[in-house]
Amino acid sequence: MADKPLRWGLLSTAKINEALLEPLRASKRNTLAAVASRSQETAEAYAKKHDISKAYGSYQALLADPEIDVIYNPLPNHMHAEWTVNAVEAGKHVLVEKPIALSVAEVEAMEAAAQKHKRVVAEAFMYRHHPQTIKVIDIVGSGKLGKVNFVHGSFTIQFTRAGNYRLDPEQGGGALWDVGCYPLSFTRALLKAEPLEVFGWQLKGSSGIDETFVAQMRFPNDVYAQFDCSFILPFRAVLEVVGNEGRLTVPTPFKPGENEHLLLTRPNGVTDTITIPGQSLYIGEVEDMADAVLLGKSPRVSLADSRANVAAILALFESARTGKPVTL
Repeated sequence: MADKPLRWGLLSTAKINEALLEPLRASKRNTLAAVASRSQETAEAYAKKHDISKAYGSYQALLADPEIDVIYNPLPNHMHAEWTVNAVEAGKHVLVEKPIALSVAEVEAMEAAAQKHKRVVAEAFMYRHHPQTIKVIDIVGSGKLGKVNFVHGSFTIQFTRAGNYRLDPEQGGGALWDVGCYPLSFTRALLKAEPLEVFGWQLKGSSGIDETFVAQMRFPNDVYAQFDCSFILPFRAVLEVVGNEGRLTVPTPFKPGENEHLLLTRPNGVTDTITIPGQSLYIGEVEDMADAVLLGKSPRVSLADSRANVAAILALFESARTGKPVTL
């Protein structure tokens, strides 16, 4: 397979698909070959609009195509596990949108299927592949900030799209699953550790989702972290890492672009600007998938990593429900 590009199929006509169209076409190791919808008419209209050669009127029909190598799964959150396992059992590799699943058991089912069928399954946390994220993790790991004591992140948007699954708790909606998963994932990645204990508060909306969630976490070595996320507050996205020898501020942590910068502030108040050339946001996850499938490399976001992120989210929900800290 290494001598020809991976042929991708889009599992639905979700809006997020558009983020992958250009990266797949720009890549020499990947190509967009098919799209599926729940109706043939919708699939054909989407394929025509985006110049995709094959259109299928059911998800299963796409999975049955022997010429498709990789499935991109952007379905609503509660459908991620079922259709990822279905795709793997059909012999496909899968890039599945975040959050990868709504329970640890679902992630483990994906892991079991991937191991059994020798297929790659990875969570589409696009920011994790960006040069800025890699640089932040490198700076923290290098000791430039001294002993890291505190991490803070915020990701809030005003989301009001009526009828969208993100507003339905039964479909895995809510701010924590949708945007809170980013600062949680970033914090775990840069600390290279899992929280020992978490505490959460949530403000629920009329549909039952968490419209706002505030989290506190205790990590090994006396490192503390907190983040807030929301569907009702104005847009905010920032990450800050604080050590005894400096503070690193990431102004665009979760959706970085091609010309970003980091702010490194010393205890004396002097701030250095670190420029990141960057790259197209979604190209990294596409090329990472090619590395994993064609070269046998481990995906940057492993299933163990994804399982731990889901476990932490569930612990935060349990804390918010009970009003007590939860130990992981």
